[in-house]
Amino acid sequence: MSETVEVKSQRPKSAKKYMLVRYGRMNLLGLFEHNENQVPKGPTAVVIKTDRGLEVGILVGQPAGYRGGRFKLDPDQIADYYKTSGMEVSCDWIGKFMRYATAADLSEHERFSEIAREEVACCQRFARDMRLPLRVVDAEHLLGGERIVFYFSSEGRIDFRDLVHKLSHEFQTRIEMRQIGARDEAKLLGDVESCGQECCCRRFLRYLKPVNMRMAKMQKATLDPSKISGYCGRLKCCLRYEDATYAELKQRLPRKNTRVQTAKGEGRIVDGQILTQVMLVELASGEREAFPVDELTVIGPAAPAPSRPQADEEESKEDVGKDR
Repeated sequence: MSETVEVKSQRPKSAKKYMLVRYGRMNLLGLFEHNENQVPKGPTAVVIKTDRGLEVGILVGQPAGYRGGRFKLDPDQIADYYKTSGMEVSCDWIGKFMRYATAADLSEHERFSEIAREEVACCQRFARDMRLPLRVVDAEHLLGGERIVFYFSSEGRIDFRDLVHKLSHEFQTRIEMRQIGARDEAKLLGDVESCGQECCCRRFLRYLKPVNMRMAKMQKATLDPSKISGYCGRLKCCLRYEDATYAELKQRLPRKNTRVQTAKGEGRIVDGQILTQVMLVELASGEREAFPVDELTVIGPAAPAPSRPQADEEESKEDVGKDR
């Protein structure tokens, strides 16, 4: 392993230059080879070539991300960034930069975006006629009309070969069918969330990490599905944003039923608030009072909680069942 790192560190810097581009309906990111001496300082539409064909994308990473037309981070640094962020993403070079998008390119891209709605309706009609249990969510028409990508949702796997053949004959181009889940569907069609902002998955999230019920229970006073579920019907992605902070703060709190010394004598932990770091203590007199955790001294381990083991076991199973 050390030899591999040493080879990378001694490898001469490549003469090739790459630019970072966001492209496709799923807002993918990729490095594209180019020969330009300078890169525009603002968001710029570009025409790129991927393994799917010609596509229109948006150049990102300006203005500080480029020097002399070269993207500052090399593939190893990008890989380290994704690893630090907990993302398993390929950092291979995706394709080649063809040109900056012209007015004709943008006009054609806009036209294809408009007819994509008609293509979705046509595909859904064909699927219904063929009695295929799927729902067409969106369509993506590549530049030049060389391929149409249909995104659909379904409860299980579907044999759509006959549907692809029929669509190819109808549109006289290559057809690609991609099955997506509820979260990807929200990423394509998402609107404004309950916070008043556009859905995170549509606005800036590129990689959707798992969110589970444990995060919701730790952060929310209520588990009302209408308040913790997002546009997609699953747990909100934002529950993950503060999970690490909540977990760190929770470790500072004594467990329930722990014996503690307070300014008013000994007592037993009854409850606590993670964010405020305040514990509710039941004193020897039977009264209950709140104390900051820094003002408490643990003098004994937690006593067995007067709970029902069977209920706790069922609650644990519920957590596992609601992971996603």
